[in-house]
Formats: sequence, C-alpha cells, structure tokens
Amino acid sequence: MMEKTPFGVMPDGTPVDLYTLRAGALSCDIITYGGALRALRVPDRSGNLVDVVLGFDRLEDYHTRGKYMGALVGRVANRIGGRPFVIAGKEYMIPTFVLNGREYPVAANDGQNHLHGGMTGFSKQVWRVEYAEESVLTLALGSPHQHENYPGNLTVRVTYTLTEGGLTIAYFAKSDQDTLCNLTNHSYFNLAGHASGPVLNQTIQIFADQYTPADAASIPTGALEDVAGTPLDLREPKAIGAEIDSDFTQIVQAGGYDHNWVLRGKTGTMHPAARAVSPETGIVMEVETTLPGVQFYTGNYLGDSPKGKDGAPYDKRWGFCVETQFFPDAPNKPQFENCLLRAGETWEHTTVFRFSTES
Repeated sequence: MMEKTPFGVMPDGTPVDLYTLRAGALSCDIITYGGALRALRVPDRSGNLVDVVLGFDRLEDYHTRGKYMGALVGRVANRIGGRPFVIAGKEYMIPTFVLNGREYPVAANDGQNHLHGGMTGFSKQVWRVEYAEESVLTLALGSPHQHENYPGNLTVRVTYTLTEGGLTIAYFAKSDQDTLCNLTNHSYFNLAGHASGPVLNQTIQIFADQYTPADAASIPTGALEDVAGTPLDLREPKAIGAEIDSDFTQIVQAGGYDHNWVLRGKTGTMHPAARAVSPETGIVMEVETTLPGVQFYTGNYLGDSPKGKDGAPYDKRWGFCVETQFFPDAPNKPQFENCLLRAGETWEHTTVFRFSTES
C-alpha cells in the first residue's frame, strides 16, 4: 500500500503531498512539488540504512531557496546561452534559441543564461499524481504553449520505480508542436549520508573520454575536448576532492566540478554514466542512462542553503549531482545532438541509479 502524507500548502492554496515508496530494504520519499526526490534510504556495508540524498523538512525551503533540490527539471535542463540584442541603444545579452526559423527569447534566471526551464520551470510546479502503488509513482504535468516562451502544449510523465537494487526514473513527453525537451533529475547525493559533511573523499568515475568545455558564463564553447591530462579525467575512480581546487581554467571558472561529459554510449540505448563510492559506508551508486551526456556538479554553491532534514547544516560540497541530459545549450550548437522534440513524436529516456556495497 502506497504511503501518502501531507507535506504543506503552496501560497496559492495548492496542497503538496509526500509519497513513500518501498522495495525490500530500500525506501524513498517523493514530494509532488517539483516531483522532488526528498529522501532515499539504502543499506550500508553493515546493513544500516543511510539516507543518501539531501532534502528539506519544510515545503517553504523548496519553493523559496531550494537549489533545485531533488527536483525534476524542464522544459530544458541546464543552460541556454544568450546573444546580444540592442534595446534603446544599449546592448543586452538575452538567452535565445531558434526553432523552425523563428527566434525564441527566454528568461535569464542565471546571470545572462536561461537555466533549468526558467523562472517557473518544472521544478517549481506541483505535479499531478497519475499512478501510485507501493514501489511505483507516476507524476504528470502539462506545460502550455508559450509557457516560458517555449512553443507547443507539452505533456510530461515521469515514473519513479523503486526496486531492491535501486531507483529508476523513466521520462515521457509529447508535444502538439515542434519544441525543445531535455528532462533530468537534480538530486544531490551524499553516499556517507545526507548530514555527513563534504563529499570530497568519496570517489567518482565517469564513463566518458570527452567533455564540453565552457566559457566563464558556463555556456559550452561548442568544442568537444579530451579529458586526458586534465582534472576532468574521471575515467578511473578518483576522490572528488583530489583536483577540485586545481588551477585548471575550467575548474576555476565553475568553482569546482560543474561540467558536461560526453558519454560513450549511443543515445536511446542504456549505457554506463557514472559510478560513485563512499569509503565510510561502502555504499556504491552506479548510474546508467539512455541520454548522451551527464552534468557532474559538486554542490559548489550549497553554502547559503536552508538547513536540511533534521536540521542538517548543508554547506558547500555536501552533495554531488549526476544529471543525465542532452548537452547544455544544445539548441544553439548545431554540432551537438539536439533536444528537439517534433510534434506528435515521443521523448522517452530512462536513468537508473543502482546501489550495492563494497567492503
């Protein structure tokens, strides 16, 4: 039987609920605001349950200063960059994309960039529960034509499925007009436990030989560069903190890791994305996806977060994100695989988080 509890009320009176999924020793909590994964409890090497995702106890913290905590992100995850416009004789950088010959300016909510769907993206909306059982929850959302200036009425469904081995997130979207679509989940993981402190001694491995270098505004230059010889070479397991403060320009600009890696697998087929391990708990997280890229972000700007669950003082680098995706600014980079969704076609992708332990 699915467990459902109230989690608060939005300023407009919309109720938000929390659903608890269970499968074997694993359990997770998902709230309808932002479709956010609020907790994920998995066993450590001693069999003790550890909550490995960051989250908040109050709804207010999610919708005021939430840092996309655990949220489902869209209509377009990550960044869309700007181009110069002259308005009343003054030049402005306005994030924009072109689709079918028409130019679409979108909101700048990250400096001069459009980030994670804009001011009222999917992470900032209350999702509708379409299906719920003990280990499965399907959330749905309708994004109307011209919401955040994206064309087309977009229908989105996301299904969380918990198994004894991990959590699967399956994404589905369809539009009545050509549009853009790039959905992801923005959970912050800490495999030593959400309240355990910085993740710097946890190891990360990313199954990619190249990455997309970015400019100072975090917009990809359009190049694909080899990770070899750089701190972004994570082809073999490496402590997250080993080179996180190096003088490599890409690291300096982002304040740590906040980059997109080019995964080796073919889009649409399941392939490895990342593997992370906590030496304290022995918890191993393996990530697989059907998407072409992954943004590995080390919580470089968590320092001004609200207090987390049970009053945990979340701070800089207390969690890391593994955001599977199409590449940032793909609509403006013809050399990148585009996140275009044609009218009537289906956007379907899946990401799996598998958990195990090692001694």
